[in-house]
Amino acid sequence: MQYQHLFFDLDHTLWDFDTNSKEAMQDIYNSHDLTNRGITNFDAFFEKYSYHNHRLWEKYAKGIIKQDELRWKRMWLALLEFKIADEPLSRSMGMQFLDLLPTKNTLFPYTHEILTYLNNKGYHLHLITNGFEKVQYHKLEQSHIGHYFKEVVTSEGSNSLKPNKEIFDHALTRAGAKVEESIMIGDNIEADIIGGMNAGLDTIFVNHINAITEVKPTYTIYHLKELEAIL
Repeated sequence: MQYQHLFFDLDHTLWDFDTNSKEAMQDIYNSHDLTNRGITNFDAFFEKYSYHNHRLWEKYAKGIIKQDELRWKRMWLALLEFKIADEPLSRSMGMQFLDLLPTKNTLFPYTHEILTYLNNKGYHLHLITNGFEKVQYHKLEQSHIGHYFKEVVTSEGSNSLKPNKEIFDHALTRAGAKVEESIMIGDNIEADIIGGMNAGLDTIFVNHINAITEVKPTYTIYHLKELEAIL
């Protein structure tokens, strides 16, 4: 086999972040009775939350803001869109979201099947994820896929984030893997593909959403089953 070590991303690649985060936010929306606070349309609220969450994650990845600020300010900014300036509520929602999110367990189709297939073929499977340590491990436990992976490298645990080369180097060291026998598999062009390429890795772009990009990964797939034709 050309590759021995397969490094997967988690969110948006295997674990369906969009579906799971929307379910968690719906629970929070209901439990805080936000309808009676003037937010009568959940989908509109979730759209605003998603926008601010994406922007704050970009700032976090660049080291502009810290974890705690990301966790509560995404709620604060979403609420402000509806003229609600309530920091205690924002902080409460932020904590509740981190508790609820990893209890959701929707995976992309064929996740268990492909991980079983790759394990049975003798590959060493690992994760490199920008998520928070406790949250990511809880996701793996609740979705019953943690046992597939030998090493789980998080941004929090490694003090680096994708696409920085340091987190990939750290993951290779943890796994005892050489660059030439390893490949990065993920959905995010910048974090997973460009990051992996800059670390010297071959890459597989998991293009669940049919995105158009000028970046040239080693392989592009549109469904996890297509990994069987590569690996």
